[in-house]
Amino acid sequence: MSLRPLWLSLLLLCSFSSVAKLEEFYIELKDHIFVPERIELPANKKVKLIILNRDTTAEEFDSFDLNREKVLFPNRKAVIFVGPLKPGEYEFFGEFNPDSARGFVVVKEPSDVH
Repeated sequence: MSLRPLWLSLLLLCSFSSVAKLEEFYIELKDHIFVPERIELPANKKVKLIILNRDTTAEEFDSFDLNREKVLFPNRKAVIFVGPLKPGEYEFFGEFNPDSARGFVVVKEPSDVH
């Protein structure tokens, strides 16, 4: 019996378990407004951003700064992985309602994140 398949299985299991342990941060979209408008994330860490669309219409999460784009279906949640990022502000917006659906990811050193 070869150990290679077992080694590959263990490697995949470790990879999946590390994704499951990522810190999660939540944003809601309601009445075409992201709440909170500013969310703080830790620097130099990959995190899971969970967006809950409470509206009855779709929206598209867009961020040139984060290099992310994701359709947010009505009354559903979407997951976006971001990072690791350097400290700073990263803008995001809703493509279908760019005047109201706007926000910022504020990346800080982990000791400064509230």
